[in-house]
Amino acid sequence: MQVFVSNSYKETETFASGFSKNLKPGDVIAFEGSMGMGKTVFTRGIVKGLGGEDVVSSPTFALVNEYSTPVCPVYHFDMYRVTTYDDLYSTGFFDYLENGSILLIEWSENIYGALPENTVFVSIEKGDEENKRTITIRTMAEE
Repeated sequence: MQVFVSNSYKETETFASGFSKNLKPGDVIAFEGSMGMGKTVFTRGIVKGLGGEDVVSSPTFALVNEYSTPVCPVYHFDMYRVTTYDDLYSTGFFDYLENGSILLIEWSENIYGALPENTVFVSIEKGDEENKRTITIRTMAEE
């Protein structure tokens, strides 16, 4: 388990960029944290750290955004409105698991039972100041 305290969006993005250096095709990152905690900021840092230049935005309405990087494609999911297995299946999620990309999943608690064993969890919680966040990274084995 790794814990990092961020005092700003920039620190979160920089930390995520460094975190991305250990990612490889097939990795699944499951975000935990309420709305406005910085999950998309963390995603932006990962995409930048992997050498991507795409503009990163929340996939709230699209369900999934694709970003190009020199390492591999990155798919950014929003599972907020996914409440059943049929909903999950309709997103094409299972196909993405096998296409050699990196998956970043917001609202991952909605699909916990479908996450692969290699999933890494990134939990982001609000601190005692406006932009302060505690970021905890753990593996499924540490669950």
